[in-house]
Amino acid sequence: MVNNNLLSRRDFIQKMKTASLAAMATSIPSASFLSCRRESPSSLHTTADAVILLWMAGGMCHTETFDPKTYTPFVKGMESKSVYSTFKAIPTAVDGLFFSDGLSAIGATMDKGTIIRSYRAADLGFILHTRHQYHWHTCYEPPQSVQVPHLGSWIAKELGPANPVIPPFIDIGQRMDVGEGEELKAFHSAGFLGSEFGPFSIPDPTKGLESVTPPSGMSLSRFESRNKLYRELVKKSPLGEYGSTYQQESLVRSMEAAYALLKSPEASAFNLTEEPKEVYDVYNTGRFGLGCLMARKLVENGARFISVTTEYVPFFGWDTHENGHTRLKDMKAEIDRPVAQLINDLDERGLLDRTLVILASEFSRDMLMEGRPGVKIKDQVHVPDQVEHLKHYGMHRHFTDGCSMLLWGGGVKKGFVYGETAAERPFKAITEPVYIDQVHQTIYHTLGIHPETNYVIEKRPFYTTPDGHGKPIMDVLASAST
Repeated sequence: MVNNNLLSRRDFIQKMKTASLAAMATSIPSASFLSCRRESPSSLHTTADAVILLWMAGGMCHTETFDPKTYTPFVKGMESKSVYSTFKAIPTAVDGLFFSDGLSAIGATMDKGTIIRSYRAADLGFILHTRHQYHWHTCYEPPQSVQVPHLGSWIAKELGPANPVIPPFIDIGQRMDVGEGEELKAFHSAGFLGSEFGPFSIPDPTKGLESVTPPSGMSLSRFESRNKLYRELVKKSPLGEYGSTYQQESLVRSMEAAYALLKSPEASAFNLTEEPKEVYDVYNTGRFGLGCLMARKLVENGARFISVTTEYVPFFGWDTHENGHTRLKDMKAEIDRPVAQLINDLDERGLLDRTLVILASEFSRDMLMEGRPGVKIKDQVHVPDQVEHLKHYGMHRHFTDGCSMLLWGGGVKKGFVYGETAAERPFKAITEPVYIDQVHQTIYHTLGIHPETNYVIEKRPFYTTPDGHGKPIMDVLASAST
């Protein structure tokens, strides 16, 4: 007789799964895990051991954040085309580098990092956030005939765990039961690499300890009994019903890793209440800020890849279809202090040199232009010719031709600016354009993952970047100039 309680209770092991068993069946059971080129990181020059991705979900406007243009204060009746930046420019720690007002703390850390101002998002037709997020996180344009691994999953697979009881890939802050949740799940996956390399999901960092403890009222021994039964169910599943033998074994390994974490003292890395109050309060601007604190604790305990997101929920956060100026005030307050504290904490602990920290978004925004110049895309937002109300003051349309990205640590240059966008609309990249395959290969390069790393899927090699053509941006790496 089936125990309905067992099937209905939220289970700790579910945190280790990147997809349901049914989804696992689509993970290409014919995958051959014979890598054509997979050199050990020890045989390559590495400058990083871990990566933290600070994800500005929803389309962070570059001219309102890290690439300000001429300040245009609000005047009732002003022409929309006159709006360049709705915030004043402020100096940073780097001479000649200016950010927009509200980002002074991050600006003070730029003597430790690099800004890329010329990222260009892909042309993917009608602009959907989750399509561009899929592309950014996997380097592949959707849809694909295989379940494509997330960047973090590639890193987890190729480097292996730095600490065997800490999940190598941890995703903090994104709920999957919000708008476009299924689309978000599509790239929060290890795909054909196997469930053990998928994200350990912590939607709310204030409940991080709940993620590494048995459900309320369940003893450890009772939990282990259910865990053992679940492993046996997976092992006894008919071949092909729930993926290939490799996928089934990978899922079992993920459950075993979850149980090891459950019993380990390292589980305290997920407990933010252990932090001194003064430290907790600096980070506590909300779930994102506390996610940054958890990221620091996890790096200290051996995590390989950690993503902390402001969370994508349609029409919230950076998704500023209206009230752009007032919403960005709130978003800056949410990220400025904790991001700067994370960088400074890592630096003070001697961890920044070996931790690559990236702050990025799927694309930017503009008052007038949807997409990029010369590519006609259906307009999704009505912006009046004249700004009569404060809600229309700000950047509301999706813009893909010029985006900002920040990098610290992990071997990148300090106090360095790469690329430039136009001073006049359209504010597109005019020098050193950067594309997503370059971003991924730059990350892999710092970690010592060979650019030709691939696995044979459906009798063809599947690379970390499409066809293995991605090249790192050597000019942003300090090692390239030494």
